[in-house]
Amino acid sequence: MSCIFEKCGYTQDEIKLRIQDTFHQIFYGKNKFYNEVENDMAYIEDTGNNDVRTEGISYGMMICVQLDKKAEFDRLWKWVNKYMYITEGENKGYFAWSCKTDGTRNSNGPAPDGEEFFAMALIFAYKRWGNGEGIFNYLGFAKQILHDCIHKGEMPQTGEPMWDKNNNLIKFIPNCDFTDPSYHLPHFYELFSKYCNTEDIPFWKTAAKNSRLYLQTACHKQTGLAAEYANYDGSPKITPPDMYGGRHDWFYSDAYRVISNIAVDVLWFGVNDWQKQIAKNIQTFFAEKENYMTDGVFLIDGTKLDKKALHPVGLLATLAQASIIDFNEYSKNFVQKLWNTPMRNDDRRYYDNCLYMFAFLALSGLYNTF
Repeated sequence: MSCIFEKCGYTQDEIKLRIQDTFHQIFYGKNKFYNEVENDMAYIEDTGNNDVRTEGISYGMMICVQLDKKAEFDRLWKWVNKYMYITEGENKGYFAWSCKTDGTRNSNGPAPDGEEFFAMALIFAYKRWGNGEGIFNYLGFAKQILHDCIHKGEMPQTGEPMWDKNNNLIKFIPNCDFTDPSYHLPHFYELFSKYCNTEDIPFWKTAAKNSRLYLQTACHKQTGLAAEYANYDGSPKITPPDMYGGRHDWFYSDAYRVISNIAVDVLWFGVNDWQKQIAKNIQTFFAEKENYMTDGVFLIDGTKLDKKALHPVGLLATLAQASIIDFNEYSKNFVQKLWNTPMRNDDRRYYDNCLYMFAFLALSGLYNTF
């Protein structure tokens, strides 16, 4: 795979050392947010919200499998199964999206980005380490997650599926009729189609195709920006102010991940003209913004809003990843700025530093499918 860091003048030794250090800071450093408990388990803490989320713990598992850290991977997966896995009711087979650090659930509902990352991390674990017994039958558990995500509600199962059966697009949560563009991972769905149950192969192939088409409509034609929540036609979703934690029809924290997800799709499955155009547009847009790391909140048409970015390092990490898709006149500056930007060490460090880690893996050409 192409190494963008090398293209920008960094050596393989420098790159490997930086990745090792980034992993250490997240898992074992002074400002870590990986925490080992009960002898054989561990969790990733969302330090901004003081809880454990399927988003974060599945990110931690993906980082571990990418870097061949089986002990840490298995600790995280065991914690997930003990505290997050839902074994009864309409959400049986899903994972509670938020728990306290002692494992007490804050919610009995799921968030689909956790399930898709769990399934992909487990498939990679199978490819890297082979299957074990019980919950460590990685591929078997991944297949079960993928089955439940799309077959919920079919008799005799109750509940709602995580993908809309009319368009094969992922939902924001199972019981809604809109989506989160940053949940769209067509590169995962391509691989799901190779490891899922045979009868579900057509579904995942169509999901990959439709998510790529969807991202073209969700990213603004001039700026490349997408909203946090969006309708199935790609337009920003305006939700009631008292639901889902407030406003989400803007380019804000969740939406930063859209361009990084497109970059990994390119890394694994090749580039198309529409992806290159989005990458060019978003890097051009932010290259012209002097204070984008503090003022990184916009409507998708580029209108600046009077709100500060909550995750500026995460934003930078994703903008640097756009260089994988289209290496234009701005790309090197974004990559070098990321290299020279330290990890966060305050109470919001979890999200930024996860995106930082993924960016370093991708820009090194080391985000692998095995």
